[in-house]
Amino acid sequence: VPAARAASVCPPPQVSAACAALIDGRTGQTLYEKDADRRALIASTTKIMTALLTIEAGGLDREFTVDPLAILVEGTSMGLREGDRVSRRDLLYGILLPSGNDAANAAAVSVSGSIGAFVELMNSRAQELGLSNTHFVTPSGLDADGHYTTARDLAKLAAFAMKNEVFREVAACKSAEVEFGNPPYKRTLYNSNKMLRRYDGAIGVKTGFTDNARRCLVSAAERGGVTLVAVTLNAGDDWNDHAKMLDYGFTKVKAYPLETSCTNRVAVAGTGQSVGVYAQARTLALTPEQRTRIAREVYLPGFVYGSVGRGDRLGEIRFLLDGKVVCACPLLADSAVEADDPEPGFFATVLSKLGIYV
Repeated sequence: VPAARAASVCPPPQVSAACAALIDGRTGQTLYEKDADRRALIASTTKIMTALLTIEAGGLDREFTVDPLAILVEGTSMGLREGDRVSRRDLLYGILLPSGNDAANAAAVSVSGSIGAFVELMNSRAQELGLSNTHFVTPSGLDADGHYTTARDLAKLAAFAMKNEVFREVAACKSAEVEFGNPPYKRTLYNSNKMLRRYDGAIGVKTGFTDNARRCLVSAAERGGVTLVAVTLNAGDDWNDHAKMLDYGFTKVKAYPLETSCTNRVAVAGTGQSVGVYAQARTLALTPEQRTRIAREVYLPGFVYGSVGRGDRLGEIRFLLDGKVVCACPLLADSAVEADDPEPGFFATVLSKLGIYV
């Protein structure tokens, strides 16, 4: 069935969740929503932010002794005990696979010195990411007054997190061997996200449950160059909800090749020579209707100073959807030119940086 026809004949899914959102993981475009902006409890899907901040803090393989008070927390656990030595990397598996509240708290103290300081970091990062209907109170997601987000914000957060290679790798693991303890020893952790086993193309992300939040789930799946992120909050049948939402999304969008050819040349000052440019082939997931609204802008200097090596980045092609950049492809030099590399003056330096844009 052609994509346009499939999109028109496939009705939006009926889901059990009180709130839901389905977005394209690359462009952030909403493909399906149900009360997506209602503030709600999100249980352990909170740990998407906790894991992301742990990764961004770095030092993933340095071992340390867990804070004994941080790991005294109710609910799901990776099995940390007082005196255990562990790395932040192994905590990531404990956070995202068995949804360890002990792992989330231990990571928070490791990164920020205290749970309170880490929560401030969570809220600061949420603001930076434009999550305007989000407020965190705990790193674990245990119910707390003032701890909430929306299906739409949570989908945006998950899409951003899945662009991080470390997060993406951990979230996709059905199980993982980690090493911690006193002294550390190896043990296996298992992922509570059944979508990884039940849905073709599933690559993440995170489960959640508390008595008040009920069943919460964030999933991601990839097929044919298209990545989708789905969220359900307070769902009675989340596994089937997500299968239906993702199936629907894959009928709505398709990966289209982008026009990355560029015939412009860039002069190499003082040499009388110029170089051509090229970009790697790219695709972008779009609905047939969105495809008609994609605009392309080429950013390339008219000339550069100094030697140019093949593969040097000289500019980029930006693809915009409704004025928002949804993809940027580097323009690389297709050949090398040796120059005397004179020290340019101020005006020349400004010109070479700004360039002549076409």
